Amino acid sequence: MQEHHLAVQRTARYYTLGGGGAAPPAEVWIACHGYGQLARRFLRAFEPVAGPHRLVVAPEALSRFYLDDALKVHGPDSRVGATWMTREDRLAEIDDYVRYLDRVHDVVRGAAPGEAARLVAFGFSQGAATASRWAALGTAQPDHLILWCSLLPPDLDPEAPARWAARGLAVTLVVGRGDSFTPPERVAEQERRLHEAGVECRVVWFDGGHELGADMLREVTESIGRG
Repeated sequence: MQEHHLAVQRTARYYTLGGGGAAPPAEVWIACHGYGQLARRFLRAFEPVAGPHRLVVAPEALSRFYLDDALKVHGPDSRVGATWMTREDRLAEIDDYVRYLDRVHDVVRGAAPGEAARLVAFGFSQGAATASRWAALGTAQPDHLILWCSLLPPDLDPEAPARWAARGLAVTLVVGRGDSFTPPERVAEQERRLHEAGVECRVVWFDGGHELGADMLREVTESIGRG
């Protein structure tokens, strides 16, 4: 048996919130949702921080699935989620979504021109690994990377942080004290690794678990704006 790969064209979906003002937005965020989420519902969390000056774009992962019992008959009330990748054919899936995010970036920036606009890559949970790989492998060059309730993926190119430092990309890690996915020792190790590479890195802790809250999102957004 021989494995083959074939590149095909398909339709992807993304949602936007904010922008649309008289002047181009000062910031464009590409926000990657977590495992099992859909972009439209995920984007609602950004309503407190989106506006004419900040355009938030939520691409939806390319693979969708039913969230309830796989053996049941699914209908219009069945819940659906999406995933950026699985372990199966993972390198091809990573390549696909990196090119997909580059394409979303190019389309959105073309529709909202403004060379001075700051680009923020945001990832929640599984989307944090997605945003990290995009920042390392894509053609777009984010100015800031926000990883929420997750950390850099273990397979990230070891040279990526040095390249980020050279171009001035800053990293913010937002971590819930009750989140079992981000133990303090791993957070400290990644903070050390990024600092050693010369990356401006800040860790923000909040009282909570694996969640994206509006109040904390507003606080983090304001703090990176001041930075």
